[in-house]
Amino acid sequence: QVQLVESGGGLVQAGGSLRLSCAASGSIFSINVMGWYLRAPGKQRELVARITSGGSTNYADSVKGRFTISRDNAKNTAYLQMNSLKPEDTGVYYCRQQSMGYDYWGQGTQVTVSS
Repeated sequence: QVQLVESGGGLVQAGGSLRLSCAASGSIFSINVMGWYLRAPGKQRELVARITSGGSTNYADSVKGRFTISRDNAKNTAYLQMNSLKPEDTGVYYCRQQSMGYDYWGQGTQVTVSS
């Protein structure tokens, strides 16, 4: 079992910044991919950004240049630095960790961007 706990969500004005954290614990396989997904109101959950244990990243087009994903392998923690936030970034952000034989999700953290 792997447990993922997100933190750092909240309410922010458009143009502001937030930093999300996702701490993983349990039976973690060292080679894994961690990602952040957004479920916006009325929409399906979609990929925002993901990062491999080797540091390779990819981003949704909508967040390129504004969001940065990073990780600290020693702490089993992934981060999402979100800058220049827009109202359309509002929703629940979920952390996900995938590796050989497992696929886990966190409970999510709410981000609300006011205009």
